[in-house]
Amino acid sequence: MVNQGQNRILILLFVGVFMGSLDIGIVGPALPSIQSYFTVNERLLSWVFTIYILFFMLGTPLMAKLSDIYGRKAIYILDILLFTIGSVVTITSFSFEMLLLGRAIQGLGAGGIFPVANAFIGDIFPPDKRGGALGILSSVWGWSSVLGPILGGLLLHYGWQWLFIINLPITMAVIVGSLYILPCSERNHKITFDWQGLMVLGFLVTSLAYGINQINTNNITSSLLSWDVLPYLILSVIMVPILWNVEKKAQNPLIQVDLLKSREVKLVNSIMVGTGLVQASTVFIPAFVIVALAFSSRQASLMLVPLVLTMALGAPLIGRLLDKFGSRNIMLIGSLAMAVGLFTVALFSEKFYIVIAASILIGVGMSTTIGSPPRYIMLVESPPQDRASGQALLNIITSVGQLVGGALVGAFIGSYAGELLGYQYAYLFIGLVALIMTILAIGLKSKEEQIKTSY
Repeated sequence: MVNQGQNRILILLFVGVFMGSLDIGIVGPALPSIQSYFTVNERLLSWVFTIYILFFMLGTPLMAKLSDIYGRKAIYILDILLFTIGSVVTITSFSFEMLLLGRAIQGLGAGGIFPVANAFIGDIFPPDKRGGALGILSSVWGWSSVLGPILGGLLLHYGWQWLFIINLPITMAVIVGSLYILPCSERNHKITFDWQGLMVLGFLVTSLAYGINQINTNNITSSLLSWDVLPYLILSVIMVPILWNVEKKAQNPLIQVDLLKSREVKLVNSIMVGTGLVQASTVFIPAFVIVALAFSSRQASLMLVPLVLTMALGAPLIGRLLDKFGSRNIMLIGSLAMAVGLFTVALFSEKFYIVIAASILIGVGMSTTIGSPPRYIMLVESPPQDRASGQALLNIITSVGQLVGGALVGAFIGSYAGELLGYQYAYLFIGLVALIMTILAIGLKSKEEQIKTSY
């Protein structure tokens, strides 16, 4: 049974993760207003999302490792404080560059919230209760995204800044609660931080995101060979083996490459690349329906509700089913539902009710692939001392997918000057990715094999 102290910690972690995930869900409805406010084009606009994910990805291993050194409680509070500072910078932005700076600081803080919260679950809850706890924590993605478009539709009337102002009272409550509720852990100053790995990773993903964002899908061959694309893609490819060698030699590596020796870890992280692509594509749904259905910004923001409400209701249910049926069956069905939904959105984009039904299917899939099943797999496959690093690895891989997805969708849209055809091609491509995820899920361990690994 889960005791009262565990419940209090779970509630606090829920609220903290809610805060960080809210700014992924809420930025979608804000994009059209931000574009109008700063008069930027579609390619530049996509960086409001992309730069958050970039620094989220860098913050994830940085803060996870610092939590191993200085304790989870101290770093959790630091992450929330950084997120607060980033929110203030975003709210007070007088230029697009300042807005991107604020989003970067937000992403850095949010990147540490997720792995530390998941590691707390691994530390505090017994193996037979982790699935349910992770399901509750994962439902944050749904609930924050439900409130994101709803609050977006209500608050956009007063200005896009109000969509970020709502972060501030939440951060204050979480900081106070963390001081009194979260348990302290011992510091381990024997662990050194892999700064070299962090710099190589940052260089790699920045080059990759910029190169992809500059692709013109109208003339892809000449675009790929252009100076705006090819050097950055080549540079990112060159940096992959360099990063691998740096991490293999590091005393305390940023990315626990040893975990990738496990076939299960390889499979789940390959699936999570696709998950990140899909998640990034959903951020553009409000802008998509403005073009496809001629909705206003406020109306378009509400079109995310079916998807995210499905996620909110589905995530805790998936957590319970996870303990009963195992992760393989759940992720297999979820990935397939997501693929069907994405293809349907692309092919029937001007049919209101079909788009609603497709959004629900995507929500079913996302509640499995973003939710507790992959988190559970990584907790099972990671040694106790590497649980935070294991969760960080999962977040890094997912963030790579989000980063590439945001840049890729921006490239599709920009290539067709924001017209409907660009969105349709983007969602067809992401649908193919979801099909590949379905195939990969077949190779995951059965429930019985997972139980043997847990003990």
